[in-house]
Amino acid sequence: MNRRRAPMGVLLYFAGALMLGLYFTFAAVQGDFGVFKRAEIDAEGRALTQELAILQMQVDQLENLTRRLSDTYLDLDLLDEQARDMLGMVRADEIVIR
Repeated sequence: MNRRRAPMGVLLYFAGALMLGLYFTFAAVQGDFGVFKRAEIDAEGRALTQELAILQMQVDQLENLTRRLSDTYLDLDLLDEQARDMLGMVRADEIVIR
């Protein structure tokens, strides 16, 4: 029985190929451009989109108030509220809480 051992070069070649494959697999999962980083970026994008919607709603409200306070627009309810606040006046049917 004449058994031959595998040459050392073949073993080193397969070990190197295995290590290279493991490195690229690790980089594809946890690297700077990996799957986990992509999931983190997607989650951050969704959070920023929600924050943008909230901020846009606040901007719209402030633009509406600004338009209502402008010289070209007369909002009687807002005018009444501002005048009564500035003059300290109260209608007869209102209850004042201090």
